[in-house]
Amino acid sequence: MRTLTLDIGNTTVKYGCFEDDVLRENAIAQTKEQVNEVVERWKPAHVILASVAEPTDAWAAEVRARVAGKVVEFKPASTPLPIRNGYATPQTLGADRLAAAVGAAWLRPGCDSLIIDAGTAIKCDWVEGGHTFRGGSIAPGLRLRFQALHTFTGRLPLLEMPPDLLTEIPLTGTDTESAIRSGVLNGAVAEVNGILDQYRAQRPALSVLLAGGDAPFFQSRLKGPIFVIPELVLLGLHRILVHTIDYVEE
Repeated sequence: MRTLTLDIGNTTVKYGCFEDDVLRENAIAQTKEQVNEVVERWKPAHVILASVAEPTDAWAAEVRARVAGKVVEFKPASTPLPIRNGYATPQTLGADRLAAAVGAAWLRPGCDSLIIDAGTAIKCDWVEGGHTFRGGSIAPGLRLRFQALHTFTGRLPLLEMPPDLLTEIPLTGTDTESAIRSGVLNGAVAEVNGILDQYRAQRPALSVLLAGGDAPFFQSRLKGPIFVIPELVLLGLHRILVHTIDYVEE
């Protein structure tokens, strides 16, 4: 069975083309027309859409005109899930966070998992025992930190991420720009490692999964064994779609 997952962000749409449980293709699209081209080419039996930005209605309407099967608009508060959602306010929970949790539970069944999703925000989320999403933390991502220092001060410049993400960032900045880079980048690494230490103290067998656009920056800087899964949200959306289809058929 062919399925398609669409993760709609603020500026782009990440898509994943699945055949059974195998991710055959994934990339980024920026317009509904580009998504429609993927649908026409892949010819999925079913599609799932999730968004952390705009509502999914318009996107779903475009897809339904081209897909004979089920088109699921993923809503954390109401869509059937293969794991338990233990979040106190599911109606406020980001679809990407919950989809990543489902992906982690599928990849690491029976395990306590911590998901570090390093993108626009840095999200650290705990999946208990491979069966229950418990929640976690949300902090500004790296680019937001650079932007905040520039926007909310009078004279600090706006800096970008270093082009080589593996370059060592000196701890002691010797000018304003290197001091900002040290504060933002080394500070974020220290923050995430501190969170990791606290979770590992409570759950020694914790499995850590790293995803998000800034995963390459964090990959070599985080403590302990880390599994880098860039497609974690897409994998989770696929499992939610499969579960939903089975749930409806039952």
